[in-house]
Amino acid sequence: MHPFFKHILAAAALGASLLAPLAASAQSADASLYQHLGEKPGIERLMNDFVTRLAADARTGPFFAKANLPHLKEQLTDQVCQVSGGPCEYGGADMKTAHADMDIRKGDFNALVEVLEQAMDAQGIAFADQRQLLARLAPMHRDVITVR
Repeated sequence: MHPFFKHILAAAALGASLLAPLAASAQSADASLYQHLGEKPGIERLMNDFVTRLAADARTGPFFAKANLPHLKEQLTDQVCQVSGGPCEYGGADMKTAHADMDIRKGDFNALVEVLEQAMDAQGIAFADQRQLLARLAPMHRDVITVR
């Protein structure tokens, strides 16, 4: 796992409630991350790569064995588009509801993050932009991890 994300997870676990307002502020401030990710076409490519890797990874694959992968790609594209400051609106379930019955542990979440980092590397996304996206997504861990 990338050292930066380990730091983000540690901060979140120790009460990074400060990250959520900062991320929300960063989202509304500008759309530069959205542009750096290649706007919607770039985010679609990233999510296609990411979901393909998730399904193939031995650690995360079982969580996605029965998933509608094309629908998941669309939902993740809209979510990342919105989180990165783009014009999309994520209309899916909130993270707590979507993951309630999945028995996700911290290690499972960390594996997903590693797969996302692999996909971002493969798509040539700059490290600074990777850090920014991970920082904006990190607060979701509180609702995704269901087994404490």
